[in-house]
Amino acid sequence: MKLPSRVRLVDVGPRDGLQNEKQPVPAAVKIALVQRLQDAGLKDIEVTSFVSPKWVPQMADAAEVMAGIRRQPGVRYSVLTPNMKGFEAALPFKPDEVVVFGAASEAFSQRNINCSIAESIERFAPVVAAARGHGIHVRGVISCTVGCPYEGEIAPERVEMVARLMKGIGVQHCGVADTIGVGTPLKVQRALEAALQHFGIDDVSGHFHDTYGMALANTLAALEMGVWQYDTSSAGLGGCPYAKGATGNVATEDVVYMLQGMGIETGIDFDKLVDAGAYISEFLQRKPNSRAATAILARRAG
Repeated sequence: MKLPSRVRLVDVGPRDGLQNEKQPVPAAVKIALVQRLQDAGLKDIEVTSFVSPKWVPQMADAAEVMAGIRRQPGVRYSVLTPNMKGFEAALPFKPDEVVVFGAASEAFSQRNINCSIAESIERFAPVVAAARGHGIHVRGVISCTVGCPYEGEIAPERVEMVARLMKGIGVQHCGVADTIGVGTPLKVQRALEAALQHFGIDDVSGHFHDTYGMALANTLAALEMGVWQYDTSSAGLGGCPYAKGATGNVATEDVVYMLQGMGIETGIDFDKLVDAGAYISEFLQRKPNSRAATAILARRAG
């Protein structure tokens, strides 16, 4: 077993973490969170989403947030652009990467983006072509790769099919997401193996939710396969509006604590990372959904 010596984390807190918050989060707070994350050493940050404010009101300030961040060299700033309208709105802000989201479940695709899997790929194709034409990296994420709130367990063959379709339209990187957090290590490994049939090990990442407390175990299982890139969320922010009871993404703090304890390099300053999560949690008036951060904050207070 050869574990990666270094891991790259994409903090999706500002976008995926905040998009379902009921109370409005001002653009200034989102910008300050991005600033704190990059100050902590994160080199990949999913900043916002260029989607209809009717569907995702929390992301209505996408242009203001992108215009307000102070970019640091060497940091990749990603935005979600599910269609050409979103891509065209994002383009003036020069994102380093655009993200498109498909699903391994037909029912989830219909409920989430109101179209079939095949139709979603058709919708993404011009976005991918336009982004690559502008020299912008394209990451595709496959939702519900091990389980779906409507269909139940998802076969790895479904993941393989969506990965193949994404590769076919020019997507450069494939994220394998356990959207509702029902995955366990072997199931997650099978989903990753399915994506690896079409993408190399350097172009596959894990995106694990912690609904059943399995996200760190699933991360370790993926590390054992050589997967070295993961989506995580500061303070464990987030959830999924289409999956009742689904908690947030695995907390960036918890993953970094585990990786540092294993001697795996992340380039992240753990204390500054805890500060970033504490900042947004204080604004939201709740404790960070991270055990490592909770322990550190309690120790500091003591």
